[in-house]
Amino acid sequence: MTQLTGQPATDDDVVHLTVPADGGYLGVLRTATAGLAARLQFALDEIEDLRIAVDEACAMLLAIATRDAELECRFAVTEDALTVEVTVPTVRGATLPAESSFAWKVLTALTTSAAATSADGRATIALLTRRSGGY
Repeated sequence: MTQLTGQPATDDDVVHLTVPADGGYLGVLRTATAGLAARLQFALDEIEDLRIAVDEACAMLLAIATRDAELECRFAVTEDALTVEVTVPTVRGATLPAESSFAWKVLTALTTSAAATSADGRATIALLTRRSGGY
């Protein structure tokens, strides 16, 4: 299995979290994001940027989630990067904001790369952040 980093990910380097698709549970995902980024020795400002990006991605997905859905979050850790993939079942006909939208500008400004896919009634947003050098 190869992630956005282009590097193979092993099951030991992957964390899965599933929470109700409700804004009240996003703190759990933000905390997990910060903890994993800290483990990779990201700088404090990089950790905060990634927390904000995960929060923004989840907000985009919550807006199109089915009732009583679960938000699935997959964190893949490599030597110098953290990939976060958030997936949710979507209501029929739902679409994510356009890549030209403010929400996408936030995601791309706060991460190394951001991508979205939608298929089989599910939407996924993947965020890749590489640790910057010199820390």
